[in-house]
Amino acid sequence: MQAQQQAGEIKKRLDNITVTGTAEGGKITVTANANKVVQSVVIDEELFKEGDKEQLEELLLIAINKAMEQADNVSQAEMAASAKEMFGNLGGLF
Repeated sequence: MQAQQQAGEIKKRLDNITVTGTAEGGKITVTANANKVVQSVVIDEELFKEGDKEQLEELLLIAINKAMEQADNVSQAEMAASAKEMFGNLGGLF
């Protein structure tokens, strides 16, 4: 039961951690939480006006993937810290 409770606490912490992914020098910014829930997408007005749908889609994918990668990294760090706290260092395994 303690592991299940700890998992719930980790999820709550991850909900409150914000990660971002950008593309094209910040012209597209995707903000998500560490549980990989996208919270906002901001597209620079100039980039949007250019009207190149394929470029915009490609850049959006890049920004989303960067945000998801950051979310993975934060999530893994939180899980490792939680495991270390729960099981101790166990001879340096964590």
